[in-house]
Amino acid sequence: MRPPPHAERSFSAAYGEVELVVRAAPEAWRGSLRLRHLGVLQVATEECDPVEVVRTARDATADGRTHLFARLQLEGTALVFQDGRRARLRPGDLAFHDAGRPFSLALPERQRARVLMVPRQLVRLGEADIRRVMAQVIGATAPQAPAALLLPLLTGLVDEIATAAPATREDLAHAVTDVLAALAAAQLTGPGHRPPGDVPGETAMFDRVKATIETRLSEPELSPTVLAEAHGISLRYLHKLFQEHSTTVGTWIRRRRLEACRAELARPSAADRSIAAVAARWGFVSPAHFSHAFRKAYGMSPAQFRAQAHGG
Repeated sequence: MRPPPHAERSFSAAYGEVELVVRAAPEAWRGSLRLRHLGVLQVATEECDPVEVVRTARDATADGRTHLFARLQLEGTALVFQDGRRARLRPGDLAFHDAGRPFSLALPERQRARVLMVPRQLVRLGEADIRRVMAQVIGATAPQAPAALLLPLLTGLVDEIATAAPATREDLAHAVTDVLAALAAAQLTGPGHRPPGDVPGETAMFDRVKATIETRLSEPELSPTVLAEAHGISLRYLHKLFQEHSTTVGTWIRRRRLEACRAELARPSAADRSIAAVAARWGFVSPAHFSHAFRKAYGMSPAQFRAQAHGG
């Protein structure tokens, strides 16, 4: 049975053509979907009664959408089906799925989720690797260690976008896509895991190093030597990877730490945390060095930024 037509239209407008199927009386079904467009990122907040969401091959061909979904489960459970795999999501878990191919979602109970939609090229994986990471659980119930740091960072960034000043939303949206790319890359680089026959090229290796940086941002001792040893490559090759992207390893680490600090300083839930504590959490040993780097990057002190972000 189908829920009210306006519900199906709302889901299809956000996700691409989909069909909704409910098992109970359709007139009693309740659901809502709020969509925000943030440049490269779209964020849907979804809350609904039990339902099945189906995107067929015909639907995918008809509308031609090819973006990737990252479903972050907030309440209740969800089952994500694609390519013969099933990901069971509990609160705090995330899974990717692909609008360009058939998928289905089984939502067996009242639930709430955030669904992040990004152009597939921003995940920076080849098509074969994209298929490997779809419908895989990322979170507390999965063995991948990077998720322990990256998922809270992702959740905080997405929460912050809702209340951020318009001038900072685009930067936050790009930070979210960077974290999603790191999460996807980390799915391919778990301990001892490498797909059969896979010989990482420079782009893949660069993405894997970036995923490790995201995972270990909080470690003050993170350095080019640590990264080279973690990936079994020479320091010279590591520096070459970053030079080809017109940056250095140290610059990249510093930028990502500053972005993480800025996101936390803007977050209302972290308002009682001292600036020094925020800096230390993201790997800055010296509060003075952090304040100098922050002012140089953003044109104001951390205290001024926090006051502006909170409307002070």
